[in-house]
Amino acid sequence: MKPNLNDLLKVFLELEIDFVIIGGFAAALHGSSMITSGLDLCLMLTPQNIDKLRFSLRDLNPKLRITPQKLSFLEHPKTNQGFKNLYLQTDLGIVDLITNVTGVGDFSTVFADAETIELFGNQVKVMSKFHLLASKKALGRPKDLAVVKELEVILNTQKP
Repeated sequence: MKPNLNDLLKVFLELEIDFVIIGGFAAALHGSSMITSGLDLCLMLTPQNIDKLRFSLRDLNPKLRITPQKLSFLEHPKTNQGFKNLYLQTDLGIVDLITNVTGVGDFSTVFADAETIELFGNQVKVMSKFHLLASKKALGRPKDLAVVKELEVILNTQKP
């Protein structure tokens, strides 16, 4: 399959797991022109959610992308407990599943301030512009600081 982050997001919309779109995809939804190579989501990685993820991603060949052997997420790790983050490569693209966003906080904090938008006929939570700014500033990488500049312009040109 050809990488397609929109189709990858649609898989997550069918999961019945609460999540918030964060990172570059959220920045794009807020008007950034920066291109992202992956989908970043903030969610709770409970054993039940891990089970749902493994089931829903089974046809997308999910691999743990930060392990040298690129182990199958369907088989590794054996337990469904103790996950803080998951960094996956699927046939539809990269997805990073984060439980705690740098500069912002845990899932409940991110979720509480998230904006709701309609996307692909679904109500979707997207990290607020203010939390996105805080996160990008805290990360401090050149690509994140470029997004900060864009988002600041967007915020300054929007009507209150």
